[in-house]
Amino acid sequence: MDLSKITNFRDSNQITRAYFDSILVEARYLDSCVPDLSMTLFEKTFASPIMIAAFSHLSGTHPGGMVEMAKGAKLAGILNWAGMGDEDEFTRIRETGAETIKIVKPYQDREKVFRYLKHAEKEGALAVGMDIDHSFDHRGYNDVCLGMEMKPVTREELASFVKATDLPFVVKGVLSVQDAVKCKEAGVSGILLSHHHGIQPYAVPPLAMLPRIKKAIGNSMEIFVDCSIDTGADAFKCLALGAKAVCVGRAILPSLHDEGAEGVKKYVDRMTDDLRALMARTASRTLSQIPEDVLYDASTLQPLT
Repeated sequence: MDLSKITNFRDSNQITRAYFDSILVEARYLDSCVPDLSMTLFEKTFASPIMIAAFSHLSGTHPGGMVEMAKGAKLAGILNWAGMGDEDEFTRIRETGAETIKIVKPYQDREKVFRYLKHAEKEGALAVGMDIDHSFDHRGYNDVCLGMEMKPVTREELASFVKATDLPFVVKGVLSVQDAVKCKEAGVSGILLSHHHGIQPYAVPPLAMLPRIKKAIGNSMEIFVDCSIDTGADAFKCLALGAKAVCVGRAILPSLHDEGAEGVKKYVDRMTDDLRALMARTASRTLSQIPEDVLYDASTLQPLT
């Protein structure tokens, strides 16, 4: 990892970007072919393992906000995630036809949590979940979002949220083996490795934690990766180390701003083309056949795993 690229070690986004860029990829041409990028998750099949991150409050980026982003996901044939928003907005998101995972904040008012989970289930969400990393503010007190206070979640409470819905339950904000194991014990179906765009300073890159977490939980839960995934090459590195799929976040917002849903589709298509090219050049016929031993540490030129 090239530490010279990091001007502020408190900035977790810089650290994460530098870590991605420190990983090189070996080429393997013989016995390769044009790859199949289709992904099946929770019994639904998508055109690519690239997903839209769990955004909130996008009306300042595009008048259509989260609904327009969902339209772009639908056009691209990929999975959409939805963050903070009221029931009416999620209903309109689902009316686009985009398969969507609804992420609910850890509201101190737990009845609000259960209400949002039930509404998402009623509207046909593919899965539901919670971003546990939004429990605290920068001072270490309970976070407050739009006037609503949050509260940290216990393992027992998490299990109660999982049992409150028939849908798969996903936890966003996992960045340790300990939390991953607790999610497994609570009956969670999937975890999203994320530092929430640097909500924690000095955070270890989610991709760096992926191998340890994968070793600890095996195939008991789906593992997704978030943060600084801007290109298909970033996605490839996550998939090679065991991720099921990845979320593209803020890098896609200029495309939403400029061209709406069509811009979202164009950005995802570019990422998908980039991913397909690396898969073809590493003899990765399908997503499950991407080999982890094609990745190298740029500083040592030694295999990453």
